Amino acid sequence: MSSDVRVHSWPCSYYLSLEKQWVPGKLTLTPRSLKFSADRTEEVLVGLPLSSITEIRKESSLFIFSAITVLEKGQAKHWFSSLRPSRNVVFNIIEHFWRELLLSQPGTAANTASPMTRGQELLGLMASSQRRMEDTAKVLHHQGEQLDSVMRGLEKMESDLDVADRLLTELESPSWWPFSSKLWKSPAEAKTKEGVSVAACEPFGKEGVVIRVPAIVSQKTESHSKPGKLTVLVSALEIHDSSSLLLHRFEREDVDDIKVHSPYEVSIRQRFIGKPDVAYRLISAKMPEVIPILEVQFSKKIELLEDALVLRSWAQTAPAEGSCFMHAASRLMGCTPPRELPMGGQEGEQLQLQRNWPLLSEGEAQELTQILSKLKGLALDTEAELERQDEALDGITVAVDQATLTVDKHNRRMRKLL
Repeated sequence: MSSDVRVHSWPCSYYLSLEKQWVPGKLTLTPRSLKFSADRTEEVLVGLPLSSITEIRKESSLFIFSAITVLEKGQAKHWFSSLRPSRNVVFNIIEHFWRELLLSQPGTAANTASPMTRGQELLGLMASSQRRMEDTAKVLHHQGEQLDSVMRGLEKMESDLDVADRLLTELESPSWWPFSSKLWKSPAEAKTKEGVSVAACEPFGKEGVVIRVPAIVSQKTESHSKPGKLTVLVSALEIHDSSSLLLHRFEREDVDDIKVHSPYEVSIRQRFIGKPDVAYRLISAKMPEVIPILEVQFSKKIELLEDALVLRSWAQTAPAEGSCFMHAASRLMGCTPPRELPMGGQEGEQLQLQRNWPLLSEGEAQELTQILSKLKGLALDTEAELERQDEALDGITVAVDQATLTVDKHNRRMRKLL
């Protein structure tokens, strides 16, 4: 994932301490840096890695009415003012990405000094694939629970239709018929049916949380942005404020569209007839982990806008990483990769040196083996669950058709009695 992707940009002014003047320009935030470029020259006057920032404040002085100050290592202080749409909005977003970076990478300063090796990049790619596979397995598991609940509900409906059949049979029988006795129901049968009803309703009360991420939430306008949380459930989306108070709950079938403005920003909308729509816009440093889950749950309602098409370019670069992965996997399995024809000159020597260099250390190879074994287990479990759900869907289809025919038959019998 590229760290040069623009998260957001705001028009503002930057104070040049040496020249003692304000310079209008644009403040740009990326996942790992904060940059300011002047409007006239388009020169980047400030480029700060977020990992080098020690403090972010809201300040004002005799010279500045409303400003944000950024303190970096070495006691260098940067002043930004005339922020639009408001100082609070810019401060909340920058502080969010800064805190998330510090929480996710406590050793960022040490990591920036030494670049990642090919083995570390490969391990990061495989770990990300494992997390996505686990999230998909969670969604699939809760979907299976819902199908089981539907099946139990159909079984309860079938037993109720049997009772209705016996009632209709008694009503259709003449009064002198010796077998027309009142319907009886044993206590054991009643308890069993009550238990089935409780069991059928219980799973619908369970809500599986797929993922929960901190986010900057805005509803009407961008100037009303505030910190909050986005929770992705199996059957809904929930938006909370910083005090965990529920702002809105989008049921899965009520969501009309989801627009991905960038890899870090999405908007969710629910339309109404005769009253205003309900729409929320969310910005989060963890949004790249949420978007693949939203694409699975809302495949027909999600739309990637122009700035979000970089997500597809990241997906297209995966095969290039996959070739390196296949080479490493063949090395781990003891297989020899196919050899190429020898090349002469300096190119041949460089190729030979590249072959002699190990792509993975022993520790990375062992960790990669563990991740591959977990992925294999998840894939097998997912395949078995999909087959089970296919069978359950076939059973539900048959049960629904049978229940429909039985209800139609009972309706005809009741019309004859009337």
